Amino acid sequence: MNKSRMETEPIGKLLFSLAVPTVLAQLVNLLYNIVDRIFVGRMAGVGDLALAGLGVSFPIIMLISAFAALIGMGGAPRASIHMGEKRNDKAEKVLGNCVSALTICAIILTIVFLWIKDPILLLFGASEKTLPYASDYLGIYLIGTIFVQFALGLNMFITSQGFAKTGMATVCIGAIINIILDPIFIFVFDMGVRGAALATILSQAVSALWVLYFLVGKRTILKIRKENLKLERTVMMPVLALGISPFVMQATECLVQLTFNKSIAYYGSDLYVTMMSILFSVMQFIWLPMQGFSQGAQPILSYNFGSGNYERVRKTFRLLFQALIVYSLLLVGSVELFPQFYIELFAPDNAALMEIAVPGIRIFMFGMMFMGAQSACQQTFLALGEAKVSMFLAFLRKLILLLPLILLLPLFVKPGTTGVLLAEAVADILAVSVTVIIFSKRFPQILAKKRQETSM
Repeated sequence: MNKSRMETEPIGKLLFSLAVPTVLAQLVNLLYNIVDRIFVGRMAGVGDLALAGLGVSFPIIMLISAFAALIGMGGAPRASIHMGEKRNDKAEKVLGNCVSALTICAIILTIVFLWIKDPILLLFGASEKTLPYASDYLGIYLIGTIFVQFALGLNMFITSQGFAKTGMATVCIGAIINIILDPIFIFVFDMGVRGAALATILSQAVSALWVLYFLVGKRTILKIRKENLKLERTVMMPVLALGISPFVMQATECLVQLTFNKSIAYYGSDLYVTMMSILFSVMQFIWLPMQGFSQGAQPILSYNFGSGNYERVRKTFRLLFQALIVYSLLLVGSVELFPQFYIELFAPDNAALMEIAVPGIRIFMFGMMFMGAQSACQQTFLALGEAKVSMFLAFLRKLILLLPLILLLPLFVKPGTTGVLLAEAVADILAVSVTVIIFSKRFPQILAKKRQETSM
């Protein structure tokens, strides 16, 4: 990591030079699932059922990605802090241990989910009509779990060293291959949803190989070394402690989508499950770039926190907060004003779906207008190594607020489908309010404590 950049370059220039590539990378990464859904939704005669099948399988895919976040988002900030402390040997130890941990996770996840695939899809809301599509897609996707773990988990170690453009290239290479292969496998080879899954795992395989090639090459500062691959408790426990927050955020997203799918199917029909698949895709379109911008800020926050440059930490957070607030207001505002545009991306010429999805997306997305504040505060906690408070905030929004609201609001708001959708907006607004209050109190205390520790 270039000391002069992290410690002396103007914050605005530095933040945007690191964040813009990571935002673009997240947008391109979003194409992996969205492109699949766009093409699958256009399958003649069965597009809506196939799209619902992909929607049902998506919570499991989120859970697989959550394990990559557990290791990658727990390890990368730890490595950055060690680099800021001028202890690159410890940073490389973290990287090596994370490679082994990701490998173990991939093997276990592949075996377990292939074993229980169809029962868990039925539990997640698949019907007799949508199960064949969900099962076909997930069965092939699971074979590529090892590629997903490496591409997502290890790429964070590239970005955390300041190589944001290389991190973006990791995602872009895979996404471009996916975009090219999707229509060929789905329509030309007539493989349907299986073709979409095959295109995805082949694309992830190329991304994974790219990441590994970089992290053993000459350009990287932190290298994967054989002697660091042996798992050590003293290395992995701090990684897991910090990574548990993003893991909970993504793992509970799996539970949330399960609850949404089951509830919306109970009060509605398979068409409502198709609508939820679209709403989750649009939410990703809003959320992932915010997460990408925050990840771009992470190396600056972690490095300067580790080296004691607290004023640069404050300036970075302020700019991050302002940028994400503006972003979330503008993007969600566009969804509220032009919902038809977003819906037609996935399901063109479907009047029945459009009738329920236009009011549905407006209700569902409203609270996301304020989520820029949530992302900035929570990701800053992660960058500073504050595992416990970040984990609490992850639990707050998903488990404490959203899940009970999904179950309770339909009992009081009619029709029940409206109550289900309203739960997301209410939970988002409440979670943002609590997060901002906690951050305003904890942030000065964290900096003061670190200053005291370094002066002793």
